[in-house]
Amino acid sequence: VLVHLQHRYLPNLLPSRSATVRQLTRPIPKKNNKSPRNMPPYHTEAFMAAGAMLLTLATCSLNQWAMDFEGNRKRTMRSIVEAKRLGACYRLGPELEISGYGCNDHFHEADTMHHCCEVLAKILRDKDAWGIVVDLGMPVMHKGVTYNCRVIIYNGKILLIRPKMELASDGNYREERFFTRWTKERQMEDHVLEPVLVQATGQRSVPFGDGVIEALDTVFGNESCEELFTPNSPHIPMGLDGVEIFTNGSGSHHELRKLNKRLDLILSATRKSGGVYMYANQQGCDGERVYYDGCALIAVNGEIVAQGSQFSLKDVEVCAATVDLNDVRAFRAAIKSRSSQASRSEAYPRITCDVTPVDSKRRAPSAVRPPKLHTPEEEIALGPACWLWDYLRRSKMSGFFLPLSGGIDSSSTACIVYCMCDLVVQACAEKNQDVIDDVRRMTHDPTYTPASASELANRLFHTAYLGTENSSDDTRRRAKELAGAIGSYHVDLNIDSVVQSIVALFSLATGKVPKFRLHGGSNLENLALQNIQARLRMLLSYLFAMLLLWVRQIPGSLLVLGSANVDEALRGYLTKYDCSSADINPIGGISKTDLRRFIRYCIEKYQFDILKDIIDAPPTAELEPRTSDYRQVSEDDMGMTYDELSLYGRLRKISLCGPVSMYRKLCVTWSHLPAAKVAEKVKFFFRMYAINRHKTTVLPPAYHAESYSPDDNRFDLRQFLYNTSWTWQFESIDNLVKEAEESEETESDIAAPAQAQALPLEDESPVLRVEQLHRHGEETPEQEAERAASPLSLPQRERS
Repeated sequence: VLVHLQHRYLPNLLPSRSATVRQLTRPIPKKNNKSPRNMPPYHTEAFMAAGAMLLTLATCSLNQWAMDFEGNRKRTMRSIVEAKRLGACYRLGPELEISGYGCNDHFHEADTMHHCCEVLAKILRDKDAWGIVVDLGMPVMHKGVTYNCRVIIYNGKILLIRPKMELASDGNYREERFFTRWTKERQMEDHVLEPVLVQATGQRSVPFGDGVIEALDTVFGNESCEELFTPNSPHIPMGLDGVEIFTNGSGSHHELRKLNKRLDLILSATRKSGGVYMYANQQGCDGERVYYDGCALIAVNGEIVAQGSQFSLKDVEVCAATVDLNDVRAFRAAIKSRSSQASRSEAYPRITCDVTPVDSKRRAPSAVRPPKLHTPEEEIALGPACWLWDYLRRSKMSGFFLPLSGGIDSSSTACIVYCMCDLVVQACAEKNQDVIDDVRRMTHDPTYTPASASELANRLFHTAYLGTENSSDDTRRRAKELAGAIGSYHVDLNIDSVVQSIVALFSLATGKVPKFRLHGGSNLENLALQNIQARLRMLLSYLFAMLLLWVRQIPGSLLVLGSANVDEALRGYLTKYDCSSADINPIGGISKTDLRRFIRYCIEKYQFDILKDIIDAPPTAELEPRTSDYRQVSEDDMGMTYDELSLYGRLRKISLCGPVSMYRKLCVTWSHLPAAKVAEKVKFFFRMYAINRHKTTVLPPAYHAESYSPDDNRFDLRQFLYNTSWTWQFESIDNLVKEAEESEETESDIAAPAQAQALPLEDESPVLRVEQLHRHGEETPEQEAERAASPLSLPQRERS
């Protein structure tokens, strides 16, 4: 009774905590002895007897699409309806869900802002969105400045617009290009609504700024995406001011092994000072190179109680959990140092709301569950596959075409398409009507439901082996057998006649006949003849992509898939405008090392035995003639191993190393090598990188999976015309090498007298033997064995 009286009368007696905050409370219904159901739910006899403060919360992952306002609205409403069905009092959506996250420069357009307000007005009027607090993400213009905002609504009214205070502007993110961060901590202003929202809500203005929502039983506070990743995240001061439930609507894209970091940050947000943390995310391809990887979750006091899928073909996935607020309060009360800090914390402006989140139904709190994490191989199988599906269905195309060479890269792309087909078949078996409708539209069969992945692949996936006289029977066989295992519609042909026609045309025009190096030609002639074959494969790929369905008497055309990995793009080991040029590339952000792991995963999961031959074969372009003692090998052509190339890429991009810094770090990593050898390797990499950087400007859109991608479009913004001699940098490296060699000579001179008096090594103790070997720059047997097993060992065949 006392609690009820407090909530009934105190709001009318006590002044607001902030003069700028509008009270949006409504009177609680008077007690009616004849109708106890009119009492607030937390006063029911069952609830009071249980001694719990239970409430159900819902978060979601939505497959939104930039600028698809109607589609985004429908998916948002579906998630709200589902959250209500699950008994939730609060529904959290992803960042910028109304517009889509990837609108980019469309955010500068007045139309985009107005359409977002129109969608919001429609949601506010929709009675299906009433009876639950709805937390939406959209851009809002306040006093002529565009902010990335959370808009919290309840029963057709806007409670609060909370702008983002820290913007993501690294890697693939460019939020500071489109938005301005809100810098007024714990301050709010009146925001004048657009006419369309005034008509929908009856409100002239609403609170705008850094505030929190105070319900009758608890307090909700917002932070958005990047704010979680900052050292001084908003949830820290909010928690000290009594906020018990933190919400984070995010737009976080997938990278291999990134989810571990995200989960650690989310769980640590409440592990130290308690609380409930709700996380929502976009999921899918919203029109760019990235895939938003969902994984909506709810955590209590640093432990997960609900977690959604990271990769899925579902357009809407709602994740709900029932939590006990008493767990939060007991956790916090037990930490006396936290209580001391909380007593000194500054207050946040609070928007009061008459919603009673506490659940009157006899639900038990959701059980703690371990986090679900995929291996890198599974991430490659699922992430690019879902990205391909979104791109295919939203582009309104009828399938894919892939030049299948029988090598590990094109085979990896083919296996990813098979993984996509497998996911589609599973979704159809689960009666996912969105997926079923898309399949029937693509196959132009209104009654078709796929029974197996290979059956679907035969309708959607087309491959071709485009061989020449330089191609081997092994690669031709491997391509044919893999296509058969996957189920693709496969074409096998030779393109020698077309190659010869191009060479003949050149000879007719110039009177000169270029020759391969093996036949006495120069390096320039050799390279030109290789490029003819590579570029013709690109032309023929687009020809087959346009007409193969016509040959099969099926309407539509195909998207061309590329298969150049991230390491080769970094090194420039590809021909400009060859078959690496495509509509999209699912492996363009994945390293060769990870692709090998993925192939082993496919061997085990799908029993594709032909992949064993493919993974054991040395990578080769097969563009030069073969002899009994010579065969073109990719690592020999590149002058470095794929493992070395992956290390260079990580140091260049992730560790932000230039030539000198990379040399210093590799002298430690490759301590078994002389300084001059390390310098030679570093200088060769940077020279090749500089020469070939221009190729990255025309690479096809590739799935972003690796944090050292050289994608020139947005992720890796660097020049493409370099001074390839790197004069100043390489001279600095040479000076460091000289210093290292002089230091080694000095150490040898000092050690020489001692060595003359020393006993033979075989008579020394094992410890002394190791010390002397190290002093003379020699390897111990243990070091030699370790180096032999290391992936960073030297290539078996050095460049001449």
